[in-house]
Amino acid sequence: MTNPYQPHLAKITRIIDENEARDLKTFELAFCDSQQAENFSFVCGQFAQVSVLGAGEAPFGIASSPTDQGFLQFTVKHYPTGTVTTALHNCQEGDLIGVRGPYGNGYPMQLLEGSNVVIVGGGFAFTTLKSLTNYILHPDNRGRFGELTVLSAARDPGEMIYKYELKRWSERDDIRLILTIDKEAEEWKGKVGFAAPVLKQIDPSSKNAVAVVCGPAIMIKTCVAVLLELGFAADRILTSLEMRMKCGIGMCGRCNIGDKYVCRDGPVFTYQQLQEMPKEY
Repeated sequence: MTNPYQPHLAKITRIIDENEARDLKTFELAFCDSQQAENFSFVCGQFAQVSVLGAGEAPFGIASSPTDQGFLQFTVKHYPTGTVTTALHNCQEGDLIGVRGPYGNGYPMQLLEGSNVVIVGGGFAFTTLKSLTNYILHPDNRGRFGELTVLSAARDPGEMIYKYELKRWSERDDIRLILTIDKEAEEWKGKVGFAAPVLKQIDPSSKNAVAVVCGPAIMIKTCVAVLLELGFAADRILTSLEMRMKCGIGMCGRCNIGDKYVCRDGPVFTYQQLQEMPKEY
């Protein structure tokens, strides 16, 4: 039997600084074992455990798309008190780290396909939303989805991540892309305001639509309230409790909410499912 706690070696092939503070980096990895690369099959919204020898491991949402060939991406925020995030941010291109997974349930593609999709992300929680957006926009998949609206919110222009992706998306005519920051900034040409009021302003239709919201807890709460006001059904609003993930396989018991384990039953839940769970999240 395969040891579920055994990480597989991957080489860091590229490191991208995602913000001006340089405390948010995307690590692009390639598995050292080609068979393991082939076996690592995932859906958007799932996560993996990333480890650094001598420092430990931590769970991160997968930022690359299943349509990306030959590499995985994880976007990691550096916390001064975080042993693993500090070790990762000290890594260089060419270093070897460990990856095990994928874990979790991911976004329910059977619900999204055939629907209009509204994606709302705040800050560095946009990681798995980048994965989902690129998956939908891929030529092999675009025809299976309806209209695509993407709202990305950040504190200021310097914290707006994935600028290279946003530029590429903005040049397409099959995506409605809205960018917003909290306060006015010099030379900023996008929206100004928090995610929830901007979402209400752009007024996406709830007809045959599914919404996916990821971000800080207060942003999720306020955006869900707007979506309900706009007519989105509770079972067609999705969010991720990625911040509650722990061991990855539901064994340590530290991610449970009632009888649910975020590592195993999540991290993606509908708002309807959350309403039926204890308010511990």
